[in-house]
Amino acid sequence: MAIKLSIIIPAFNERKTIKECIEMVKKTKISFPVKKEIIVVDDGSTDGTKKILKEIKGIKIIDLKQNMGKGYAIRKGLEKASGDFVIIQDADLEYDSSDYHKLIKPILEKKAEVVYGSRFLGEHINLFFWHMIANKFLSLLTNVLYDTTLSDMEVGYKIFPRKLLLSLNLQENGFGFEPEVTAKVLKKRIRIYEVPISYLGREYRDGKKITWIDGFKAVFILLKNKLIN
Repeated sequence: MAIKLSIIIPAFNERKTIKECIEMVKKTKISFPVKKEIIVVDDGSTDGTKKILKEIKGIKIIDLKQNMGKGYAIRKGLEKASGDFVIIQDADLEYDSSDYHKLIKPILEKKAEVVYGSRFLGEHINLFFWHMIANKFLSLLTNVLYDTTLSDMEVGYKIFPRKLLLSLNLQENGFGFEPEVTAKVLKKRIRIYEVPISYLGREYRDGKKITWIDGFKAVFILLKNKLIN
């Protein structure tokens, strides 16, 4: 029997890539019986992304009137999701949906409940040095605080059971989604399975939005969730 996969795409001012991203996801072949549900959350875009989305068929669209952040957009997408499992797909084409089968395989084989991709285990364009250091530090901090061995906590490709995500009481509105969801999954004593994925990181001139400030916020979120019951 086919499983249903909800693919949530949060998008903020992604006019240049959103159509190609959705077409990529639609065309992705998965070598398992999977039914795809594509939910695009427009996070208050002002660059014409909304107009492009209205012209695309076969997707669910959630239109936020103002920019609220990635975490908030994902929560709104979860409210409309009906799949057995959820994958978050960034709209900027940094991640290749042909890797979906790598994420799904351990779940179908009953090896894992939650699977993360890792940019450091697979093929990738070289990251900026300080971005790499920040990512490595946040993964190390996660490992120390939560007794695990993740290589890439901040990775955008993660797959979860939908019911698990709904049970976590997620609250972070911005890029803090990544450390928050990781911390809350690990606090439930769920061991995360990692698989190698490809990665084509874009630069700030191309629209990359995460900054060093988000790195400091991630540290705070990891520490906060460790300390609360």
